Amino acid sequence: MRSPTTSPARVRVASSVALWSGALSAVLLAFVAAEWGPLVSFDRAVADGLHDSAVRRPGLTGANRVLSDWVWDPWTMRALVAAGVVWLWWRGERLLAVWAAAVSLLGSAVQQVLKVAVGRDRPRWRDPVDWAHFAAFPSGHAMTAAVTCGLLLWLLALFGAGRRLWAAALLVGAVSAVGGGLTRLYLGVHWASDVVGGWLLGVCLVAVAVVTYERTVASRRV
Repeated sequence: MRSPTTSPARVRVASSVALWSGALSAVLLAFVAAEWGPLVSFDRAVADGLHDSAVRRPGLTGANRVLSDWVWDPWTMRALVAAGVVWLWWRGERLLAVWAAAVSLLGSAVQQVLKVAVGRDRPRWRDPVDWAHFAAFPSGHAMTAAVTCGLLLWLLALFGAGRRLWAAALLVGAVSAVGGGLTRLYLGVHWASDVVGGWLLGVCLVAVAVVTYERTVASRRV
């Protein structure tokens, strides 16, 4: 791949994404914190329907547990970022390597702070198919997957990945980000709004990181 190249068009898109995902994250956070009735009812209906399916389909439930605990586990996602950071450092892109690592760490910190601040209980079942600790909002799996996939896709764009590589990476990234959240929802350890909140916050964080980095680099090269 060639040297990293900033793009004004990418910055404009990332700015819009940051604005909209940030606004939606704030609204959803307010509804969750206030325990807004319609949202609570929606979460309960989705959770009940999926839990019924999970109990009746142990094979599918087992597959979801493997995907959730190994393939799309937050530590697996962080390992991918770590590999990217090592690659960047080896190429001599030290600032970018530190930036990617910092964004990943910040994502972990933000989700933990929000979990403590919101203190939302997870779904509780008489016949659980999986277990999880700590508070529910936002989903750590969903947010970590969104941050990781967003970061790696941005790095590919920054280094001018070809169309085929970009298309393949986009497909894998989208499946991983969506799957990382949906498996947690299917296993009954999160509410739907926890997962959506994780996605929105992850997307917002990456978009802000893209805008900040590319504007900073562009200004240094002027």
